[in-house]
Amino acid sequence: MTGRLYGVGLGPGDPELITLKAARLIAAADVIAFHAGVGKQSNARRIAADLIPEGAIEEELRYPVTTGTTAHPGGYAGAMAEFYEESAARLAVHLEAGRTVVVLAEGDPLFYGSYMYMHDRLSDRFETEVVPGVTSFAAATATVASPLVRQTDVLTILPGTLDEAELARRLADTDGAIIMKLGRTFPKVVSALRQTGRLDGALYVERASMPEERWLPVADVDPGSVPYFSLIVVPTRSLGRPPAADREGVRDERPKGMSAAELLVIGLGPGPDRWITPEVTEALANVQHIVGYAPYVNRVPQREGLTRHASGNTVEVDRARLALDLALKGERVAVVSGGDAGIFGMAAAVFEAAEDEAYADVPVRVLPGVSAVQAVAARAGAPIGGDFAVMSLSDRLKPWSLIEQRLRAVAEADLVLAIYNPASRSRTTQVAEAQAILLEHRAGDTVVVVGRDVGRDEESLTVTTLEKLDPDTIDMKCLLIIGASGTRTTSAGQVWTPRFAD
Repeated sequence: MTGRLYGVGLGPGDPELITLKAARLIAAADVIAFHAGVGKQSNARRIAADLIPEGAIEEELRYPVTTGTTAHPGGYAGAMAEFYEESAARLAVHLEAGRTVVVLAEGDPLFYGSYMYMHDRLSDRFETEVVPGVTSFAAATATVASPLVRQTDVLTILPGTLDEAELARRLADTDGAIIMKLGRTFPKVVSALRQTGRLDGALYVERASMPEERWLPVADVDPGSVPYFSLIVVPTRSLGRPPAADREGVRDERPKGMSAAELLVIGLGPGPDRWITPEVTEALANVQHIVGYAPYVNRVPQREGLTRHASGNTVEVDRARLALDLALKGERVAVVSGGDAGIFGMAAAVFEAAEDEAYADVPVRVLPGVSAVQAVAARAGAPIGGDFAVMSLSDRLKPWSLIEQRLRAVAEADLVLAIYNPASRSRTTQVAEAQAILLEHRAGDTVVVVGRDVGRDEESLTVTTLEKLDPDTIDMKCLLIIGASGTRTTSAGQVWTPRFAD
């Protein structure tokens, strides 16, 4: 009979926050294992000290390195991997001998805890159970008595070890946040909070639930005094504000004498930053708000004074109204789209929302971007060198019967056709249906270009024919260019359409 492995959460530090189950298992264990830092006593053992039975075997698992340097040939990662392997081997000896092993874990065993590395190495060989514990951030929010999130707010837990730009981006995109792993990362974290306008109201909590506990505003903390056992609570944005449903009077919030600001609608291009125009770069550097579909908003670097408003993919008019409301109050706002905002982008949605007389004072300006069809065509050669049409196969805003009618009209007119939004998880048959319609009017050897993720690392370009096109390989990341009867390929495989009719 082999022994049983327990990963036992002890809570954040106060022994009274240990669960009854954790206390029972510790008191009955044959082996108590705990991690310890270089030159330090184990905090986990301190928390559980009064529960450890006499005669229990204690296994101290002391890290070879924490924040210092190491001579290990594999660097920090190599030294830690070797340490976890050796620690697991030590515990395996006890388990194979039939002993019950309890690994003590501060907070919760599977929340940024060292126990998980033992779990990875031992749980497939020995019977294992994880006992949850109160997390440090739960104790911290109780200490400051500040609600983290409410109703539909989103909470994000972030390690301070992230790059500053990534930390700022994620802070800008969430309602409430917890930032862990401070210490030497603290100045960078403060900078990210300041960039995103989240510094005011952010609270620093040190050694939550322990006798040495203290908390204060992040802006008042001495960076040189921040220990590992600390975190930052960033309360939800909604604190102190009425719910969105109660903000119908937002259009009346413009300060007296302030004019509405110009609303910019911006195309970011298909993907790479090098395809963003200088005009767009300058505009983004001077706005106070970015509004758009989350993946596009995420492409705009966070900076101090910029507020980001990211949303889903099917609320274009709601996004446009939010942007118009902000501009109406005199805020400098940019609505962003991928590619060109005027081609199946946010520009039309903004003008649709702006038909409301309430927005009559808001001027709207559209800044062009490189479109997906231009990018794919350039990669292929010159397939749209002559007359061409552009269509979307999405039937979310128009019936499929209308799409069929337009496909036939384009095919009969012998125009090159660029197809956006060819397929999605819920639209799996339309590429095949469009292919069948086009084959009624086009030869099977008509040239077809399939561009996927053009401009990104995963970019691919395929040149095939209309009859050989495999609809099952097409998804929303693709843009199709269906050639005209005169479209041809070069010996090098490039595609072009003459400017003259054959």
